[in-house]
Amino acid sequence: MTSKRTASQADSPTVTPLLEDDFGFAIGVIFRAYARAVEAAVADLPGGPRGYFILAAAVRGEAGSQRFLADRLGVDRTIMTYLLDDLENIGLVERKPDPADRRSRQIIATPRGEELSKQLRAKVEHIDRSLLAVLPEESQASFREMLYSIARQVSADEQGASVSYASDAAKTQRAVDGGTRRRRARNI
Repeated sequence: MTSKRTASQADSPTVTPLLEDDFGFAIGVIFRAYARAVEAAVADLPGGPRGYFILAAAVRGEAGSQRFLADRLGVDRTIMTYLLDDLENIGLVERKPDPADRRSRQIIATPRGEELSKQLRAKVEHIDRSLLAVLPEESQASFREMLYSIARQVSADEQGASVSYASDAAKTQRAVDGGTRRRRARNI
């Protein structure tokens, strides 16, 4: 049963707000509905939704290295290796040496991967439209742009935090290494 309230009721201190009016709860509800629908739409793809986002990043040229992609998608690096193995085994992506760093591999979509990505993207876009159908048509584009702006900012903040963390870890390691060398020098 859904509760409908007027604007004056929503602002009234005597009316208890619905749980759906809580920002975090609302995001969670939307995310869970989206995740269930996308999982069903991409169920045949190795890794399901994670495989879909790996493939989408590869098609868009945003995959970069295996490590970068694992960090960006929040996937454990070991799991990422297995996911990429599965996607590579069925011919959707390739790992090629990075010309700038031979130790690193770039994730590239194959033509077959690009074609499948188009088909899956059409399914996901249908899910997007279904979820946004509750909004007036003119508000849907604005909502998307606001959501994308928030996502870009959060991603930038996360990347900045991981760069900062890596820098701090390197400084700590240099300090530890320096202390070890000083102790060894004194013991000689």
